[in-house]
Amino acid sequence: MRADLALVGFGNVGRAFVRLIEERRSRLAAEHDLDCRVVAIATRTRGCAYSADGLDAIAAAGRVEAGGQVPTATERDSPRDALECIERLASSTAPLRVLVETTTLSIEQGRPAVDHVEAALRAGCHAVTANKGPAAFAWRRLQLLADDAGLSFLFEGAVMDGVPVFNLIRETMPAVSVLGFRGVINSTTNEILSALEDGEEFAPALARMQAAGIAEADPSLDVEGWDAAAKAAALANVLLDANTTPHDVDRTGIDATSGVAARAALSRGKRLRLVASARRGERPVVRPTELPSTDLLAGLRGTENAIVFETDVLGDVAICQLSGGLTLTAYALLSDLVTVLRRHRARPAAPARRSL
Repeated sequence: MRADLALVGFGNVGRAFVRLIEERRSRLAAEHDLDCRVVAIATRTRGCAYSADGLDAIAAAGRVEAGGQVPTATERDSPRDALECIERLASSTAPLRVLVETTTLSIEQGRPAVDHVEAALRAGCHAVTANKGPAAFAWRRLQLLADDAGLSFLFEGAVMDGVPVFNLIRETMPAVSVLGFRGVINSTTNEILSALEDGEEFAPALARMQAAGIAEADPSLDVEGWDAAAKAAALANVLLDANTTPHDVDRTGIDATSGVAARAALSRGKRLRLVASARRGERPVVRPTELPSTDLLAGLRGTENAIVFETDVLGDVAICQLSGGLTLTAYALLSDLVTVLRRHRARPAAPARRSL
């Protein structure tokens, strides 16, 4: 089955995604009868491109990495922006039309990612995203829109890269209610706190995270707790039936003074970690927390992450991520794409195209 894709955002994650689907092309065909074709690419500063016959996304990735534009000099009638790319995707005759949204998080209102997902759903296209904004700011509205249109809105890459956090609950725990969660879900701050325990200073530890491409483009999103707050809001909205945003989270980050607290905790046989937590009906919280050494979260070092879910039937269930990176986030998008395919086959009637 052919899937036509529009890539909105073509940064590190978007480019890793097109390379991953090319590497896995034969396996996707053999195991899922899935043939992916990129027909549109939209970027903020490197132009936009569209071809009904498909684009060479690998070549486009190389051009962008070399400092060039997505379109070639001979391409004409290129889309003006992301919304026009989505409109053109909607005109495809492919059985699956999917927006792949990988723009960076805007902590103000989650836009333009929220607008991109909404436009795709209204145009009759499925939407998958690695951006935390849509689930953190507008999950309930977008999910209702997707349900009404018979479409999928998926975001596995929004929390813990490619580790199946949302799929774990949705697909493998039928009739189980999540009562709450707590977790270490920001790699940058966990690496910094680990380094502070070892005697390193805050500034060089943060600089290493930026140099490695692990810290957000704006590192204040990490150290001030905004990234963890966005993930906590998304988790609370989806798993705890909340209706919250990152701005509703009780948030405290880390700074240059955290080294003293981290080393003091260590001297008492404890560990300081930036913990995100929430319980059903309560306000999510993100704050540095002293944990006993026996706590699963206390043992996380460097970029390791984990979430512990409190459930009504299974008790506490933990999921850990011992490594991260672009390929894992790209895989989350690929996993969502396969989920879209499976749902489409379970409900084969194609939704009518809607105007933007």
